[in-house]
Amino acid sequence: MIDALLSSATLSGILWLTITVLSYLGGLFIHRYAGGHSLTHPLIFTATVVGILAFLSNTPIVVYQTSASLLHWLLGPATVALALPIYRQWQQLMHYGWRLAVSITVGGVITPVMAWTLLWMSDAPHAMQLTMLAKSITTPLAMETSAQIGGIPALAAVFVILSGVAGAVLSSITFALFNVTSRAAQGIALGTVAHAIGTAKAIHMGEDVAAMATIGLCINGIATAIILPLIILA
Repeated sequence: MIDALLSSATLSGILWLTITVLSYLGGLFIHRYAGGHSLTHPLIFTATVVGILAFLSNTPIVVYQTSASLLHWLLGPATVALALPIYRQWQQLMHYGWRLAVSITVGGVITPVMAWTLLWMSDAPHAMQLTMLAKSITTPLAMETSAQIGGIPALAAVFVILSGVAGAVLSSITFALFNVTSRAAQGIALGTVAHAIGTAKAIHMGEDVAAMATIGLCINGIATAIILPLIILA
């Protein structure tokens, strides 16, 4: 935390933190003005604005990551805070029991394997293929797991963000297309496949959906971080 505070206390850190927060607030305003339409997700606007400004100012992504490291550090406490909806919905979670574990396991395996298969078929670099396997867990876990299995941590963060935004944007369309009306199923899908970004969307859908998404996020993230290195490095 001290390193994150020191990095963000510099002029560059204050500047990029301000730009990021203001961009997000602007994206949030647009999202609400558009009636919560999935294509106006605040992160899309934020990433676009920050990316354009970084490009125009010739600022390397590594410099931005260092400058905004406080935001990265805050991902940890924010993830821990998601335990609150789990506590409030504990009885409902217990009701589903083993079905939750099976659903999360299936989603946590199929999604990265499908993405890895596409990269393998396109003859992508091996390090990129390994990095893709960690795309469906939250950023800190994905970066650490990628480093352990020979992937690219910085690229893992990009894959995670793209996966999360895509999941949050396309989830409503997907649920309607496949007639997924169960709120529990919607929450599990958002948390397992779209990690923290999907869980953030689930929070706006209701506390019961948020609880399911948090369970999916936590179980898939922890299981992937433990099991994936064991499989790859065996």
